[in-house]
Amino acid sequence: MTSSYRIASIPGDGIGVDVTVEARKVLDRAAASHGFSLSWQEFDWSCERYTKTGSMMPDDGIERLSRFDGIFLGAVGFPGVPDHVSLWGLLIPVRRAFGQYVNLRPVRLLPGTTSALAGRSADELEMVIVRENSEGEYSEIGGRHNRGLGNEFVLQESVFTRVGVERIIRYAFELAKTRTGRVCSATKSNGLIHSMPFWDEIFAEISSEYPDVHAEQCHVDALAARMVQAPDRLDVVVASNLFGDILSDLAAAVTGGLGMAPSGNINPTGELPSMFEAVHGSAPDIAGQGIANPVAQILAGAMLLEHLGETVAAQDVRAAVEKVLEEGTVQTPDLGGKSTTAELGSAVVAALS
Repeated sequence: MTSSYRIASIPGDGIGVDVTVEARKVLDRAAASHGFSLSWQEFDWSCERYTKTGSMMPDDGIERLSRFDGIFLGAVGFPGVPDHVSLWGLLIPVRRAFGQYVNLRPVRLLPGTTSALAGRSADELEMVIVRENSEGEYSEIGGRHNRGLGNEFVLQESVFTRVGVERIIRYAFELAKTRTGRVCSATKSNGLIHSMPFWDEIFAEISSEYPDVHAEQCHVDALAARMVQAPDRLDVVVASNLFGDILSDLAAAVTGGLGMAPSGNINPTGELPSMFEAVHGSAPDIAGQGIANPVAQILAGAMLLEHLGETVAAQDVRAAVEKVLEEGTVQTPDLGGKSTTAELGSAVVAALS
């Protein structure tokens, strides 16, 4: 019997709409080639919706998404709508409601692309950031006091629970076992007196359970420098919510740019839907011009297929992307070419065929 998966599509804003169209074409072609289907339902949840209704998504949005096997997100954000509105109005509620405590961000230098780092080869530029996605520095606890007065101040609290820290670090070690067997923990325990020593203690506890995995910890500022100076020394990097967010953007920048970087907001149990998206933002300055690079969104789609258990189809999508990039005849402007978003998407579909 043919498998069918229900996928919620949220194109969002800006180029999120442009690249999602192309990624869906690729995923549908891969599904057809491998004997399963993707049943899409599109939602207009976006900053545009916020300007019209005052909310990024309806009150029953989480309940509606819970009926799907996966969520495919474009990008959200648009001038005039503060970034914290789009983040706390859509992304964070979805991540937390569905227990998507792993933000997985694989980055590598793809064929036919160049790194900002001179003289680095593809085998030196491949790593994955495992970012804690449900707590940490991204907390609502705090407030702004004495607003507008000379003694105005803000208080922003971080939340680190043993459960939250243990499960993300353990996930990183399990992932490392399937790769090169190396994990590096991002810390800042010399400056953050409570949260990071707590993180370090748990990292040490869990590392003792994995004697075959090489474990080290590195202050996040030194780790950022290592990503530039010696990226080949890194494979799996595990980090808190804020540190992981920053480091993954840096990692993407040195491996071809944000237009090539996918990510997954993952519930490892599979009991609730996971959400997949490109790392890049909505880039409203080029939205609708047909020049956005759809590769990151297509690769996010490959992560979605893999999460659904369609690993061969996911591998084929990645291989098709690499084939098109290596040939170099169809390239969007950010890659040095003159092709459109649709042309690059169609080239990947053709490569699948």
